[in-house]
Amino acid sequence: MNTVSDMSGANTLVPRTKPQFIAFATAVGLAILALLAYFTWFHPAIPGRNALLSLMPGDAPAVLFIDLAELRRSPFFADLLAWAPKPDADQEYRQFVRDTGFDYERDLERVAVAFEQQGAQKIFYAVGDGHFNEKKIKAYAAKNGPLQKSGGGEIFSLPMVGSSARVSFMFLTKNRLAFTNSQDFGSWLHGAKAVSDAEWRERFARVAGSPVFAVIHNEALKDAFGADPPSQDLARRATGGFSSPQLSSLLAQLQWLTVAGKPENNKLRVALDGESLEDKNAQQLADLLNGVALLARAGLSNARTQQQLGAATQQSYLALLKSVEVSRIDRPDTKSVRLMFDVTPDLLKSAQIYAPAAPPVAK
Repeated sequence: MNTVSDMSGANTLVPRTKPQFIAFATAVGLAILALLAYFTWFHPAIPGRNALLSLMPGDAPAVLFIDLAELRRSPFFADLLAWAPKPDADQEYRQFVRDTGFDYERDLERVAVAFEQQGAQKIFYAVGDGHFNEKKIKAYAAKNGPLQKSGGGEIFSLPMVGSSARVSFMFLTKNRLAFTNSQDFGSWLHGAKAVSDAEWRERFARVAGSPVFAVIHNEALKDAFGADPPSQDLARRATGGFSSPQLSSLLAQLQWLTVAGKPENNKLRVALDGESLEDKNAQQLADLLNGVALLARAGLSNARTQQQLGAATQQSYLALLKSVEVSRIDRPDTKSVRLMFDVTPDLLKSAQIYAPAAPPVAK
């Protein structure tokens, strides 16, 4: 490759022969493909996302993130909304929308929530970006609860529906709101550091391309799957009474569990990544998940199940099981099991029809 002078007299690298031109074009093409791959698969996290995650408490055992703005652009979102409970059917919620000008389906862009247990109380810390009518929201809050001044900001407090607890909120910017049911609002914002913690940051980075994800630490997993925790009863109800002590034991031994969902056309691709310190535990979990999927597929394929569930419901559950993929990922510090499956609109309809009935609530 030789240099020739352009009209301004500067030297420019230009291939003179055909082989040189082909080599040059190939190199340029590979560079473009590399850039496309980087921004498609390893693109940097959205600044707004990182800003919300940075406000999560560093010692929280579980963090949930949802980018509603991105989800709304997918065909799957309409099916998800049709499946989800409708708060706008509630008269109190409709009045809230009229008074504040805020409707979460329309105005909430993204939200990050951290959960932790403080004694008998479940605490959440949340930060949301969206389109807020600050004047209306503050006026609504001022009529329904006390106002506290803190560090130049205003902290409003409102009663939670159906509870004696209260939720406090504060405008961080015009389009960003922080809210919690903790009584110590100031300490939370001053001590937030989740995104600066290397372990949390690493797992947030792995799911940078997913608009919805949850990262759960060992502490929360032990509470959910340990010996006779309160949440075991809820887990049994959610699975129609199914309970596996072996599976619960293996899940309780995980150090981290990451759950991520990404819309692909009219379905949601879900990935669960469980990290264990011991290879033996990871292999046992992988074998057990594969076995459960095979047994479930066999059980759903018989004629009696079709008669009980109906052909459409049976096929939706079989489609879920056929999409299941279980794989192993060995990282330097942890041994991981990855479970992937597809959630389709048909599956959402079937789950809504055959959802287990909630137990009666004591007065």
